[in-house]
Amino acid sequence: MRRNADRCAAYLLAKKDYLNYPQALSAGWPIATGIIEGACRHLVKDRLDLTGARWGLPGAEAILKLRALRSNDDWDSYWRFHLNQERHRTHQTRYADNASPTAA
Repeated sequence: MRRNADRCAAYLLAKKDYLNYPQALSAGWPIATGIIEGACRHLVKDRLDLTGARWGLPGAEAILKLRALRSNDDWDSYWRFHLNQERHRTHQTRYADNASPTAA
């Protein structure tokens, strides 16, 4: 137990130059913890922390990836990529030279 506390203290001491919060605040620099906590609440807690919800790791990870895409306005780009990948997987790989036949 003491070894873990010592490792934590050593880490913080090594990073002390980066942990001067009064200096950062007076310079108007953002304190990342607030930004990170807000993102975690928006992406994770608001969706996964529902009464009665039960999440396995694969399902929770999939939902969080989709929520991140939507929050970052990357949904349309992702969906085009997804459809192309699906077409390649289900159609093009079944034909010579990975090319689907064209309509006559």
